[in-house]
Amino acid sequence: MYITELTRLSGKRSKKLMIRLDDGSRIQIYCGEADKYGLSEGAQITDDKWEQLMKEVFIPRARSRAMHLLERQDRTRHNLIQKLQEGGYPQRAIDEAVAYVESYHYIDDMRYASSYVRYHQYGKSRRRITMDLRGKGVSQEIIEEALDREFVSSEVDMICSIIRKRGYDPTQKDMKQKQKLYRFLLGRGFSYEDIDSAISKSRN
Repeated sequence: MYITELTRLSGKRSKKLMIRLDDGSRIQIYCGEADKYGLSEGAQITDDKWEQLMKEVFIPRARSRAMHLLERQDRTRHNLIQKLQEGGYPQRAIDEAVAYVESYHYIDDMRYASSYVRYHQYGKSRRRITMDLRGKGVSQEIIEEALDREFVSSEVDMICSIIRKRGYDPTQKDMKQKQKLYRFLLGRGFSYEDIDSAISKSRN
């Protein structure tokens, strides 16, 4: 493979370079490493040199970066991969890093999803939690299992609590206020049926 472009990353103190390869992929490397391994624009990276870069630079650094990211907060597998991709690591190094942290159970989508459900179930509907976890790259199968295990709150009671906190009087006839409440609750993933039941319950 060949280096088609080599540019310094923005920032006065930046010590990193962005390398574009002839297959269209991009990787990041420190200036000193580029000098050490003879990486320059137009240069060829032989298979032996690429393997050396993988073992000596990219894989160890991707593992270290993955560990650092997980020290700061729990993440899904999908999110960790995204973060490593943003860091300019080759795909093989990303795969190796993810496999490494998975082998120690430092990432576990079921654990993440279960924790998310436990924490958010009293303020969000099952539907909204499902949408949130999908957005984080968690599979539907894991989401459903986590909800079955952890979701114990009543959505009608949850809506009643939200109605009280928002100071809404369910006996009032102001349609604008009622429509505003419905939009808010629907936005949180609650169904019309549960909203109607909660409003009826709140009147009693």
